[in-house]
Amino acid sequence: MGKYTFKFDENLYSIDISNCLDYENIKNNLPLGLTHEEIIHLLKQQKNIEFDVSYYDQACQNCLNGVAEKSKYFKFLEYYFYAFTKNNKYVMSNISEEYANTSFNKMLKNRIVDNSYIISIIVCIKCGKYSIEIEECEC
Repeated sequence: MGKYTFKFDENLYSIDISNCLDYENIKNNLPLGLTHEEIIHLLKQQKNIEFDVSYYDQACQNCLNGVAEKSKYFKFLEYYFYAFTKNNKYVMSNISEEYANTSFNKMLKNRIVDNSYIISIIVCIKCGKYSIEIEECEC
């Protein structure tokens, strides 16, 4: 099992199965082959991944950072990318090496893919636990 690590504001964060709080698909229709391991593999292949600060209206379910202070918004780190499928099977992502010379529209036109998903990796800035959300895009 692999892991992906990154640094943000002098803190080291790790994306691996042991600190994942949730891996979910909004409609519970995960594409075949788009596994937790594949997502980590895709992250590890990239050199320019940058997590950005995002704010959510719910606290981290692990550490509840900000709840005691009665915060209205809770700080997380987030990165997202797109995955493309054909017949509900994962084909590639926009961060895959083979995607460099193509686009979703070209692949759709050539019937290489027929659907897309957005994958969001949301990391608690305090405890480092994370969740992965996968949501089907409207084509």
